[in-house]
Amino acid sequence: MNGGNGTKILARSQKGRMVAGICAGIAGYAGLDVALVRVIVTVVSVLTGGAGAVAYLAAWMIIPGEGNRTSIVQDILGRKRHA
Repeated sequence: MNGGNGTKILARSQKGRMVAGICAGIAGYAGLDVALVRVIVTVVSVLTGGAGAVAYLAAWMIIPGEGNRTSIVQDILGRKRHA
């Protein structure tokens, strides 16, 4: 996804997503095929005993969704500050 001034923005993709759009978002940002990114994430998850899966979950919480300005974590922290 591109910002209004031509800069690239990493965001969870709505198009081509299977679970959370992390792999599709990374593929779009890096200019890679989404299948290649999914294979890399799977291999890293298997080789690290699940650390790749934990990183995927963390990315889900940290990377904002396409069209959103804030991530899930930022939304949660923002609500706690205003409560």
